[in-house]
Amino acid sequence: MKLKFKKKTRPNLINRLKKKVRIRKDVHGTTERPRLSVYRSLKHFYVQVIDDIEGKTIAFATSREKSFAGKSGKEAAMAVGAEIAKRAQAKNVVKVVFDRNGYLYHGRVKALAEAAREAGLKF
Repeated sequence: MKLKFKKKTRPNLINRLKKKVRIRKDVHGTTERPRLSVYRSLKHFYVQVIDDIEGKTIAFATSREKSFAGKSGKEAAMAVGAEIAKRAQAKNVVKVVFDRNGYLYHGRVKALAEAAREAGLKF
């Protein structure tokens, strides 16, 4: 995949997208092991379980839902991780491949992953 950027694109965003491309070369979601993709904004978390072969989202969760109101930071990440695990298991998905989307496996991303593991997802 070739990346093209405008002149005003932030350097930290360029670095994250380059990491994302390198990660996605190896991480693929299948029907048996879909991809657990994480997007982290400044305030919220968005998580999807994606089957890349069919190109469909199996389950999703976000910290913007009303059930997570009042939670922020690692607390919200842990709640979203537990919720995505519950929703994925409802769709008979237990094993996934973790796609950190270019973010460091640290802080909120790590908290989300550990909460999903504790709730029953295997990756």
